[in-house]
Amino acid sequence: MAHHYAHFWLDPKFWVAMSFVLFVLLVGKMAWSRITGMLDARGARIQSELSEASRLRVEAEAMRRQAEADRAAALAEAEQMIARARVEAGRVAEAAALEAEQSAKRRERMAMDRIAAAEASAVAEVRNAAAEIAGQAARDVLAQTMDAEKDAVLIDRAVADLPRALRAA
Repeated sequence: MAHHYAHFWLDPKFWVAMSFVLFVLLVGKMAWSRITGMLDARGARIQSELSEASRLRVEAEAMRRQAEADRAAALAEAEQMIARARVEAGRVAEAAALEAEQSAKRRERMAMDRIAAAEASAVAEVRNAAAEIAGQAARDVLAQTMDAEKDAVLIDRAVADLPRALRAA
């Protein structure tokens, strides 16, 4: 049974369609506002993450530059320490060489002193031995050539020369 209404607004299908369209518009508007709110929130979150990432990148670059500067400073300091160590090693080597040279001179001087003392001792021993030998030879010669008469003459002469020898002294 088809029912024809005089006016379209009197037809219940019109009102069902109208209410469906109104429902879809209201739900669509609410869904649209929620979806756009969620998308805006997500966009804001992504924007904040991007700005945080940019800030972190800038900080990382600054830290990298600082680390490179620290590394360069440490390298320069290490080179300075090596240069100072080389200078100190050269100074110590010179001091050691000078000390060794002085020690060698002292030892040479001590050896020369010992040699001179040994020579003096040897000369003294030779003189003592020569004097002993000469004394012994003189005793032997005197014992062979001297007799009591010659001894008496020598003693008389020595006693006669005694006052003159005492005056000279």
